[in-house]
Amino acid sequence: MTGRLFVIGTGPGNPDQMTPEAAAAVSKATEFFGYGPYLDRLNLRSDQRRQASDNREELDRASAALRAAATGATVCVVSGGDPGVFAMAAAVCEAIDNGPKEWRTIDLVVLPGITAMLAVAARIGAPLGHDFCAISLSDNLKPWNIIENRLSMAAKAGFVIALYNPISKARPWQLGKAFDLLRSDLPATTPVIFGRAAGRPDERITVQPLAEADATTADMATCVIIGSPETKVITRDGKPDLVYTPRFIAGENR
Repeated sequence: MTGRLFVIGTGPGNPDQMTPEAAAAVSKATEFFGYGPYLDRLNLRSDQRRQASDNREELDRASAALRAAATGATVCVVSGGDPGVFAMAAAVCEAIDNGPKEWRTIDLVVLPGITAMLAVAARIGAPLGHDFCAISLSDNLKPWNIIENRLSMAAKAGFVIALYNPISKARPWQLGKAFDLLRSDLPATTPVIFGRAAGRPDERITVQPLAEADATTADMATCVIIGSPETKVITRDGKPDLVYTPRFIAGENR
């Protein structure tokens, strides 16, 4: 007997930014696994059971959810943002890849959500209007030299760069180091957007030029978007600035 396992994202945290598809999955599930603050975003019924765990226990959480689904339960694994972007969908797939064969027969449904960089971009204009990439600054799962190499190559290639996991108490230096590295490849005036808690009551969106970008502006609730050399800031009288990356880049077609 096997059940169904939904993997959902709650979006950036504003209930209005959770998709109807994800909300429907929540209504169907009986068991929920996730990081406590993400589970707190759900209004669960008395017959729905939650099992909260620490944010760094992703693989254990995925395995526990799969074990529950293997007994026939309808299970929901909860992420913030989009479950496939630096989140639980990959952990669930990894657990299936390395787990018992019966886990491969579970009905797995991964539902998309609104990830942080999309929410931040929408609040400031359209910084992701042309080619972009997303990089996690956490070196918990990959070496720092790989992160540095990816940052440098992305900047040289002209990508807008969205930085996830920019800073934490255990990693207080990496965002500043990333800014130092990027200053050698990007113009000093390149806009850097600090988007904290986009869409939530404690939202804070600020823009600084790369030359002055202050890493202490960010925390783990912040997504940092670094523009490309083409990214522009539009000043508006009495209204917040707009930041956008033009859709067209002049160049030689080959």
